[in-house]
Amino acid sequence: MPDIELLTIGTELLLGLTIDTNSAELGRALAGAGFTVVRRTSVTDQSAAIAEAARAALVRSGLVVCTGGLGPTADDITKRVIADLFGAPLEFHPALWQGLVERFARYGRIPSEKNRGQAEVPRGAVVLPNRWGTAPGLWLEGELAGAPGSRGVAILLPGVPSEMRGLLHHEVLPRLASRAGDRVVRSRAVRTTGIPESSLAERLGEIEAELAPLSLAYLPGALGVDLRLTAWALPAAEADARLAAGVRLLTERAGRWAYGENDDDVAALVLSTARQRRLRLVVAESCTGGVIGARLTEIPGSSDVFLGGVIAYDNRVKIEQLGITQELIERHGAVSEAVALAMAEGAARLLHADAAVAVTGIAGPDGGTAEKPVGLVFIGTVLHGAGEAHRHIFPGDRGEIRVRAAQIALSHLLQRLMAAPVDLGPPM
Repeated sequence: MPDIELLTIGTELLLGLTIDTNSAELGRALAGAGFTVVRRTSVTDQSAAIAEAARAALVRSGLVVCTGGLGPTADDITKRVIADLFGAPLEFHPALWQGLVERFARYGRIPSEKNRGQAEVPRGAVVLPNRWGTAPGLWLEGELAGAPGSRGVAILLPGVPSEMRGLLHHEVLPRLASRAGDRVVRSRAVRTTGIPESSLAERLGEIEAELAPLSLAYLPGALGVDLRLTAWALPAAEADARLAAGVRLLTERAGRWAYGENDDDVAALVLSTARQRRLRLVVAESCTGGVIGARLTEIPGSSDVFLGGVIAYDNRVKIEQLGITQELIERHGAVSEAVALAMAEGAARLLHADAAVAVTGIAGPDGGTAEKPVGLVFIGTVLHGAGEAHRHIFPGDRGEIRVRAAQIALSHLLQRLMAAPVDLGPPM
């Protein structure tokens, strides 16, 4: 399987002013096309740094994709530096310039003299037409200057993500197809939530030997732990079969903590499950302040099952809107199992819903005690009048606690909904 290296160019990347999304897009796309990305390098907009990194990549791997530095300003020097590595002088292409003039004219503008540099092409390079911007991509292939017998391929793409993506999928990948062979790099992920990484690893046991030759990576985050399986340099059919079997095994071992695959979202699964069972949902939120409702309403079509909710941040709202008694709050505290359950019951009753989820807790950074520390959250769920409540302590800062609480609340609701029978009547 061919090796390939990535070179991202731009001082703003190293300063953290711009997030490098291009490398992630390139990694996914190239792996899917059968290439192994073996190294990723980022350098400043300086000719020496670009030349050193590009030459090293070409010598090591023979194939490098560079992003950035193809624009019209003084710091856009990538094309000239890479051209020098191949001993290819820049030549002005009138057809490219005319295309720029016509593109600018469509927006009522005239290109400046600085834009003329974008119509210069290293001698012998293949121009990759850019329908999404002004800087064309370039494909240089040949012997490196000053290194007889050392050949390589340099693919230059713009740094603007939408332009890079368009050129990658429409111009670069088709040209690379013949070099990839019949082997691929493919991944699938099992998504889990509500279980720490160490506990999940203990539950899975010594599973790596059973999954071989696939590799397994634990990817923890605020929403849970993703279990990513990767097939390396396998024929496509074998990779797909092994990944499918591996996903089944991981899902079985993870048990109730596994809720989906790849990009599955627990909020979307809650909505689809409620839709199948013809159930109406509501929320009551205290410490999450609307995060759960926002997660649900981000999904198109959520209005057919999600009715709305109450943000009961102050106790007065809990009492006046959700019907919770002052006595209950005084006896147990606003952050308690009893109040979480009463909040869910009150929301379902108020909004005439079949199911509800409620959250009350201490998100911090202040307000915690020895008995009720920061991160303590109670989650209540109600389905057809039957209630459950769960106690959790979440790590992290205020934002992370709110995100984790919303995720687990949705997970609890999903488990309740999945236990309900499917309604096979006409669509809602």
